[in-house]
Amino acid sequence: MLTKIVPRTPIKGGFGDFSNSLFVVFSSLGIAFLTGCANVIPPCNAKTSPPSSELRNTKWELTRWNLAPNSSGEVRTRQIPQGESSNPIQISFDANGQRVSGSTGCNRFTAQLDEDNRGFTLTKIVSTKMACTPQRNELENDFLYELNDYRSIVRNGDQLLMIGADREVLSFTQRPNINK
Repeated sequence: MLTKIVPRTPIKGGFGDFSNSLFVVFSSLGIAFLTGCANVIPPCNAKTSPPSSELRNTKWELTRWNLAPNSSGEVRTRQIPQGESSNPIQISFDANGQRVSGSTGCNRFTAQLDEDNRGFTLTKIVSTKMACTPQRNELENDFLYELNDYRSIVRNGDQLLMIGADREVLSFTQRPNINK
């Protein structure tokens, strides 16, 4: 018995158009999901709460400060001046993995690094008390507060993000460590 195959002509507004529309919608969503991952903070391939051993003997410079989202959900950035005598805000992890130190742009600070299975925290933060401009003092106090109150740390290659309980994000870029 022979069966004749007749090409189907699409019916406008029928199931064929609907399934094609669904295919286009889901394909677009899939592509958006896969490419959108690159714009997520923290990035998809970043390592959350890296062990302090991965940060030993490294130096980081604050390059961006995202403030907590406002009531409209918009993320704003805080201006980061270079500091007194062009000193940037920096943090360095020691070679033993027990201390961090750095510069607020005006004063120097140091802290103890305590680690457990959830990650590490900075405790016993102390700083010098040199005279700074009032604006610099405010930035320094806010920076030291964020170091004391961050909730998670994320490393993505040469980027280090410290995310505070208040949802502010300090973004650091790795710099060469000349104290090796």
